[in-house]
Amino acid sequence: MRDLLLILLAALGGAAVVWLPGALLLRLLHRRSITLNICVLLAVTVLAMLAGVFAVAGGMFISPHDLTVLLVVVPLSGLVSLAIGWWLGRRLARSAMWAEDARAHERQVEASRRDLVAWVSHDLRTPLAGMRAMAEALEDGVVSDPATVAEYHRRIRTGTDRMAALVDDLFELSRINAGALRLSPVDVPLGDVVSDAVAAAAPLAAARRVRLVTEPGNWPLVRASEPELSRIVANLLLNAIRYSPSDGTVTVTGGRDAEGGWLAVADTCGGIADGDLPRVFDVAFRGAKARTPAGDTAGGGLGLAIVRGLVEAHGGRVEVRNVAGGCRFEVRLPA
Repeated sequence: MRDLLLILLAALGGAAVVWLPGALLLRLLHRRSITLNICVLLAVTVLAMLAGVFAVAGGMFISPHDLTVLLVVVPLSGLVSLAIGWWLGRRLARSAMWAEDARAHERQVEASRRDLVAWVSHDLRTPLAGMRAMAEALEDGVVSDPATVAEYHRRIRTGTDRMAALVDDLFELSRINAGALRLSPVDVPLGDVVSDAVAAAAPLAAARRVRLVTEPGNWPLVRASEPELSRIVANLLLNAIRYSPSDGTVTVTGGRDAEGGWLAVADTCGGIADGDLPRVFDVAFRGAKARTPAGDTAGGGLGLAIVRGLVEAHGGRVEVRNVAGGCRFEVRLPA
């Protein structure tokens, strides 16, 4: 019993000689990588075991043969432990980084959701208040001359159309963000989709005195869902027309290269501030005040966000850059 107690005390003393500085080292490394901390922990554990073995051997409790065996087994076990610890440490580090990225993304999404709710509430409240006031004026007979009544009816219809478009955009964006978007990819002639979108946007362009130009080119076949691709092209055209001044020009080009099919819409908006370029595809971003036409209430700030979501759902990408006199949106899709 006395020998067992002495062995225990010797082993504890030898291990303590290593564990005390090891604990201090781990404390100093607590802000360093997880892999480094796990490797240091395992190294301290193996060294503490060796120190305990040497302390017991020094007390003549272990034969020279047994000591040799231990000095071979323990270091080999330590090397295996360090290798496993390094591997596990890297896995834990990746998991920790993924978890932190997921938390940061969740916080960002939650902040965006709050901003979107506040923005939608504001964007709906203003036209609703005006429509309600005009409806009450018509109902109470405050206005009776045909011209004013017709103008009130026109404004109510315009406000209704705008809110309906906003609700449609919100529904589309919610499908994209919720992962509920179901695409049916087929081989689509990009030139035909562009031709239809240009024809649909022509009346708005004419009303704003903006010239629409489609440059002839080698329009490719792309792998896409046709309704969503039409929405992409239409949103880009409407955005370009909206921000181009009177007598401006919107140019649509397309083609094929080594990466696949591409489509570009260039306008004469005067360019986008460098600080705003990274935010162009954000939800509810409408650009600088100087770039937004005075009194313009069209557009809800969702069109380009929808474009990015739909393009990425197709496995493509969309980019924007400033060019001479305006900016250029480029969409790349799988051929």
